[in-house]
Amino acid sequence: QVQLVESGGGLVQAGGSLRLSCAASGSIFSANAMGWYRQAPGKQRELVAAITSGGSTNYADSVKGRFTISRDNAKITVYLQMNSLKPEDTAVYYCNNARPIYYKWGQGTQVTVSS
Repeated sequence: QVQLVESGGGLVQAGGSLRLSCAASGSIFSANAMGWYRQAPGKQRELVAAITSGGSTNYADSVKGRFTISRDNAKITVYLQMNSLKPEDTAVYYCNNARPIYYKWGQGTQVTVSS
């Protein structure tokens, strides 16, 4: 069974940066496109960034140009570099399969961006 542990969140001022990490344990197999999701209070969980095993990336329009997803397959870790943060980015961030065939969700990491 795959376990996903997100870290790196915190409180940051608008315009600041954070780097999130997603450490995976167990075997990541089958389709291995991974993504970062976020969920704000009262909102649906949304996919904001995805990366294939080969390194191709895709981003939601709301974060394009500001966020960068990357992965280290040797360490079985996925990262999300978040720059130029806005208050609208405030949410709990999760990593998981980019396809809707999910591993067990982790606890996520809280990102709060102040004005």
